[in-house]
Amino acid sequence: METRMVQRGPARIAYAAMGQGPAVLLLASLGRGAEDFAAVAPAIAAAGFRVLCPEPRGIGGSAGPMEGLTLYDLAEDAGAVLAAETEAPALVAGHAFGNWVARALSAARPERVRGVALLAASIAAATDPAIRATIDGSFDPALGEAERLAHLQRGYFAPGHDARVWLGGWHPPVARMQRAATAATDDRWRRVAERHPTLYVAAAEDVIAPVPTEAELRAALGPRVALRVIPDCGHALLPEQPAATAAAVTGFALALA
Repeated sequence: METRMVQRGPARIAYAAMGQGPAVLLLASLGRGAEDFAAVAPAIAAAGFRVLCPEPRGIGGSAGPMEGLTLYDLAEDAGAVLAAETEAPALVAGHAFGNWVARALSAARPERVRGVALLAASIAAATDPAIRATIDGSFDPALGEAERLAHLQRGYFAPGHDARVWLGGWHPPVARMQRAATAATDDRWRRVAERHPTLYVAAAEDVIAPVPTEAELRAALGPRVALRVIPDCGHALLPEQPAATAAAVTGFALALA
């Protein structure tokens, strides 16, 4: 895995890269970084792709203004990574919150995108308050480990899976920045499947983003969307089923080639 850096105005975006071939851009969840793809990226790269994993502003070597942003600003950060690596359009995959950045990149820079994969992605415009409280509790540093673990298990992991793997890796200031950016953004980014072929990878036990029907996906995203459900995983998805997640993304990427 190579570590690289790209400058975009006042922002500096660090990213990990591996493999050779058409680009696959992987975007992490709310308040989390590229390390979440550690078990997924190698399998995608081994299938013949150049895998790129940007760090959001505020994580690792990535830095820049953290206020007054929209999803399109975060998408342009990701787009700068693509521009530094290739002139060809890429498959863009976003996990959880990362799916919103992926859709915003599809809207802001459609020429940079050949397809979009949404991994355990919320497609509703609003989040249930009880679920929002569980999400917040998962990374609240004021809570004890046992309470945070209970939130993680309830909100992110399927029964029988060890939620301790996600006790670390949270960046609350980044999550606050990302939420503020989302609130400041118009709705143009949402209907991604009107612009690009889209794969929705659902986690079968997901309580944050329950498995939608294909009709619900088309209504929310547009007509060019396919559904794939991965069993025995919750919203965390990546640490629970990395091989199945990589296979879904790789299969979609190969179909687009």
